[in-house]
Parts: sequence; C-alpha cells; structure tokens
Amino acid sequence: MSTTPVTLVECPRDAMQGIQNLIPTELKINYLKALLAVGFHTLDFGSFVSPKAIPQLADTPEVLAGIEEALAQSETKLLAIIANEKGATQALSNPTVTYLGFPFSISETFQLRNTKQTIAQAWDVVKTIQELCEKKDRTLVVYLSMGFGNPYGDDWSIDLLESYAEQMIANRISIISLADTVGNAQSSDITPVFQRLTQKYPNIQFGAHFHATPDGRRAKIEAAWEGGCRRFDSALMGFGGCPFAKEDLTGNIATEDLLAFLSEKGALPHLNADALMTAMQLAPTIFH
Repeated sequence: MSTTPVTLVECPRDAMQGIQNLIPTELKINYLKALLAVGFHTLDFGSFVSPKAIPQLADTPEVLAGIEEALAQSETKLLAIIANEKGATQALSNPTVTYLGFPFSISETFQLRNTKQTIAQAWDVVKTIQELCEKKDRTLVVYLSMGFGNPYGDDWSIDLLESYAEQMIANRISIISLADTVGNAQSSDITPVFQRLTQKYPNIQFGAHFHATPDGRRAKIEAAWEGGCRRFDSALMGFGGCPFAKEDLTGNIATEDLLAFLSEKGALPHLNADALMTAMQLAPTIFH
C-alpha cells in the first residue's frame, strides 16, 4: 500500500492531437464531459497553440466553453498545453484552466522540432510563463521530453536531465513530468531516473508521461512506480502520441492498464465506475 496519493492525469488532448481527420467540436465536448464525471485529478483537455501546428486543437476555446457547466460540477482540474507566451496568455484568460503545461526538451533537436525554439529560447519562455502563472495564481507544469534517452543523437544522461530539473526547481516549478516522447524508454532507465529525482527533491511532484505499445505499458508503469513516481499521465484505450516525434505515433499508456496496476498495489484513487464505463464507450467514436 502506497502512503503517497496517486495523481491521475487523463490526456484526451494527447490522444486527439495526432488524428488527421478533424473531430467535430460537439463530439469532443461530450467526451470531455464524460471524463469530467469520472474523478480524475487533472484533465489534459486541449492546447492553446498555433492552429497551423495542430489543426485538431484549434477549437480549444469553443470546447472549453462547452464544458463549463460540467466542470463546475466536477472536482477535476483542467490542464492546457502551451508553447509560447501568446498561448499562455490565452490560457490564463480562462479562470477554469488551473494548469499550464509547457513541453521543454533536453534535446536541442526535438525542441526545435516541437516548438521551433532552441533550448535557450525555451528556457526564457519558461521563466516568462512562470511569472505570468504566479501573478494569476495558476500552476505551470513543465514536461521534460526525452526524459529517458535521446533517439536523435544529442547528449543524454541522468546528470544532464537532473541539471535541467534543478533549473526548473530553482525557478519555483513544483510539477515536472518526465516524458518518454517517442516511446523508446527502457525499464532499466526509468527506475533510476525517478529514484534519483524523487529522493533528492521530495517536495517536487515528478510525473510520468509515457508512450508505449500495448505489450510495453505495464513494464514502464511498474518501473516508474518502483522509482517513486506517483503522478501518471494516461489516455483511455491508449490512443495518442506526439505528431512531431516521428512518423508512426506510439500511443499513450492506456488508462485502464494503469488503473489495473494501481488496483493491484492498493493505490487506486476513488473513481466513478459508471462514468468511466460511459467514457470508454464513447472513446471509439472519437478515435477511429
């Protein structure tokens, strides 16, 4: 039995963003309403980024307006992904958005590919957005992508990863999610990374944002758990992936697999089982 509560972050935004055919806004709203009834801690629901970069999420403001009533009846908090100051300002103009998520890569190659910024430029953006969040009493979540290795040939080590985490912590970032962006992390890499960071910085919440094939999901969840991770991103039925990572999308950790693992550990947060079933029945109508 774990004494530290588990934080569940459901990620329909990540599940949707790589789909080429535009999903009708009304379908997105209905799906998010169903997810809001389940009882997840956080819903990674949309992003305020350039419609040219991710056309699928261009309707995030309309989706947000459509779920306001359901959100008022839910304890779930909303997280929106942003990539620059403009997007942060848009997100912060909505009082119902509690968390802003910024993708910061420790790979220069991927930072340029994902946000068209160098690491140095991205770091300046992080500092600016953190100040904006503090003024609005919101929380910035930084995703450290390439958290467990680098397929692009750039340098990678636990020491390098920790040096970037230290910079974030020094800038008062309290939630850092380690992203296995292209799904190439190995269990032997995952556990040592989380052990190093969770033991050295016990007051910081380190999360796991994994991509994996179905047969690789449990090993990654277990490796993170053994390393002390208690914040997990997932998506129902394992849909999703980063469209800027590589041509073939590697899906998210399936929420149902994560819940099964947590149940075995006696660490499953209370969820509305009926609402979860409703959401799972809706998911195939969104992702097909």
